[in-house]
Amino acid sequence: MKNTVLMICVVCSVGCTTASLKLTIPETFKQQATMQHVDGARGNKMTFAHFTTSRIRRGRHTSDERYGRGFFLQNLLLNQAGIQKDETISNEKARFHYTLTDGKNNVEVYADEMKVTRKVEYESFNRRNIFFDKIGQVQQYNYVFSAIISADTAQDSNNWELLMTNIYERKPENGMNPFVFIKPDYNGMATNGSDTIFIKALNITKTEMPNGKMAVLPFELLSGYELSTNDGVIAIVDMIDRNIWFYDELDDAEKLNIGGIATAIFARRVHDEKWIGTGSN
Repeated sequence: MKNTVLMICVVCSVGCTTASLKLTIPETFKQQATMQHVDGARGNKMTFAHFTTSRIRRGRHTSDERYGRGFFLQNLLLNQAGIQKDETISNEKARFHYTLTDGKNNVEVYADEMKVTRKVEYESFNRRNIFFDKIGQVQQYNYVFSAIISADTAQDSNNWELLMTNIYERKPENGMNPFVFIKPDYNGMATNGSDTIFIKALNITKTEMPNGKMAVLPFELLSGYELSTNDGVIAIVDMIDRNIWFYDELDDAEKLNIGGIATAIFARRVHDEKWIGTGSN
């Protein structure tokens, strides 16, 4: 629901459709890379080029919310104005497992997601208050995504470990402002013990209007991820159109491992960029 609301806000603010929101692929990289569209990126089985996943087997997806610290003294005053202040802490966890094959070799992907959100809420119980019913301020946000990409015995390759995080803590200067957005910095890295792939979130800050002019968005939107090594960019994951761009010099084993990383990113459910109306299943 929150993703849908964000997309509606963007459409209203820039006066365009979601189809105009595109991840810009650098021209120099595009000339040295091949794009593969991922069918089923929103489902439980994905295919692209000659790669196929098994059906994604999902574990229990849990979500719970509890009250945090109380505000007894503050509420003595706030209640007189018809306002109640509370803190809630929500936890969400999910896990999944699947096999990715290129027709010759396989990798097993085991992934876990965890998100913890601490929020202060102000609720009006005075019906005469016409300004608000309930507003919330996110005080802290912790997201962790981890995965093991395990090669089969036919490959002379080590397992890859993937870790992505986004950590946010409200700054004092934000004060009472409820309209502070969490920056979509879902960055991370993957390593097999000897090689490392750096994962950088790519965010949209501008979009093209129907008249061809550029408009600045009111906040950043996560559009994809750049995968790189010390030698440069090796892949780009497009979350909007659901594509993977592979650097042409990658060998089969490298493409299989990168495919495991990319499909794991697409398969997430706790952090899920839905991008309604774009791409194809």
